[in-house]
Amino acid sequence: MSRLHDMGGQFGDGPVVPEAEDAPVFAEEVFAEDWHARALAVTLACGALGQWNIDTSRHARERLAPKDYTRFSYYEKWLAGLATLLVEKGVLSRADLATAEAGGRQKDGTGAEAEAPHPLAARALKASDVAATLAKGGPADRPSDVPVVFAPGDAVRCRRPGGNRLVAGGHTRLPGYAVGASGRVLRLHGTHILPDSAAHGLGEAPEPLYAVVFPAAELWSAPEHPRDEVVLDLWQSYLEPA
Repeated sequence: MSRLHDMGGQFGDGPVVPEAEDAPVFAEEVFAEDWHARALAVTLACGALGQWNIDTSRHARERLAPKDYTRFSYYEKWLAGLATLLVEKGVLSRADLATAEAGGRQKDGTGAEAEAPHPLAARALKASDVAATLAKGGPADRPSDVPVVFAPGDAVRCRRPGGNRLVAGGHTRLPGYAVGASGRVLRLHGTHILPDSAAHGLGEAPEPLYAVVFPAAELWSAPEHPRDEVVLDLWQSYLEPA
């Protein structure tokens, strides 16, 4: 079954038109709207609570209702996915999200309402720690016992059918337009966390990750520039010898 978000290479959506086509490469204004910066900030701050990983968050956005996915802007998708995770992981309730100030309250010694600290309050990302946290990033390379099968120059094919083979309808980084396509290995990146597993709490399951180059004509029946090439980073379990 096709997934709504996996729309690369489909006909009918028109050309990709950058929002700031004439802007300089290093423009000072990174966000088109002020709230976009806040959406990014609150997403990173909530991620610092340690209740999910990047693959879980990607899957939360992927499984938005089709009517919402098609009408939401980029950062609206981020916020909708974040709201889903906050409720699913028990960080906040739907009632919390519906109020201006989320958080539990309890009676103090005088009988008046007093704010109760959130169980995850100690993990809150402080302003003084933001720069170091962003600089650290979230490396996904891990040691693995899975043997490396392919080498640079090897001919490979993306498995068919595509999709997550661990969880029906689950997260995967194999694009739909590459399923069944043949290419060649450009380089080995080492061994990295498998998103198909990590997104669903099934463990990191690290395995070899390759950069694979595909001719445009292998991916699309009528490419605008047939001699173009597309490089995809693909996990070993997505591939088979061509």
